[in-house]
Amino acid sequence: MHFPTMLAEASARHASLLCVGLDPDPARFPSPWQGDAGRIHDFCARIVDATKDLVCAFKPQIAYFAAHRAEEQLERLMAHIRRVAPGVPVILDAKRGDIGPTAAQYAREAFERYQADAVTLSPFMGFDSIEPYLKYDGKGLILLCRTSNPGGSDLQAQTLSGGEKLYEHVARLAAGPWNRDGRLGLVVGATYPEELARVRELAPTLPLLIPGVGAQGGDAAATVRAGWRPDAPIIVSSSRAVLYAGSGEDFASRARAAAEATRAELQAAQHSVA
Repeated sequence: MHFPTMLAEASARHASLLCVGLDPDPARFPSPWQGDAGRIHDFCARIVDATKDLVCAFKPQIAYFAAHRAEEQLERLMAHIRRVAPGVPVILDAKRGDIGPTAAQYAREAFERYQADAVTLSPFMGFDSIEPYLKYDGKGLILLCRTSNPGGSDLQAQTLSGGEKLYEHVARLAAGPWNRDGRLGLVVGATYPEELARVRELAPTLPLLIPGVGAQGGDAAATVRAGWRPDAPIIVSSSRAVLYAGSGEDFASRARAAAEATRAELQAAQHSVA
């Protein structure tokens, strides 16, 4: 299914703007799993099972799997999500950025090996670095634009010779000549609501993946006011605040409670904007 359509349907069905990020850190697992990288799939699957009716998307971060030689567990997790949460899109957070044959292999990894519905990409090597991903019909490409980390300003906030900032230029390209068949989106951090509002102005209909709510301090209500419009979807990602809401045997139910609270906060802000 076309990623934007899949996203819209999941968001409407679950009345949700929330994406749960799957960033498994075995050191933070509940006992008796603590420190056991062999339980990455089990931990994440329990989180998925507990929150699958509350989200518009899931977002596994590939580094948290690869660092523990857990790529096979990621494959199993992706299959689990497709089985228990059909229709909920899965965004592989990989932030790949390369050109030519190498980009084609990264695209194959995301869309064939892991069967992701969308992938995060770095656009800073230009259009030919994202073009190989467009060969996969229906898949979403979500480009880094104004990221949530303070160091993002080192490059993204720099003013170009034409007077606009680099992140603004990326937003214009993604909303314009690069968006050939309507499958591009942008990553914009919740920690910069003014820049988020500017990106929404420049890219009025693109899906915005918005990390930084929760543990990174982004404000959910300000995020919705800046980025959400009835015809302009946002995907508000929360990872650690949901995953590690509890450290005991009830970690999954605690994760559900945290996800419910965040979803409700986002809903309230959405209604105030509408």
